[in-house]
Amino acid sequence: MVVIRLARGGAKKRPFYNMVVADSRSPRDGRFIERVGFYDPKAPEGREALRVDADRLTYWQQKGASLSPTVTRLVKQHAKKAAR
Repeated sequence: MVVIRLARGGAKKRPFYNMVVADSRSPRDGRFIERVGFYDPKAPEGREALRVDADRLTYWQQKGASLSPTVTRLVKQHAKKAAR
């Protein structure tokens, strides 16, 4: 099964997450199919903290990919911010 989830990167105590499309059997930070965005929870004010490629996200959802709970929350947050 294909899942869209976060893969952790960044330094110790300075997380950075890539939003990736991956096989559910692969490790969290391991192999992935495509990168569809990122999330930087420690981004300073004025710098982009969340980016989502909505077209690719929709494409993968149509192909049957499921979203992890955290990615679902972030996508809703992005949609709310984009609507402003």
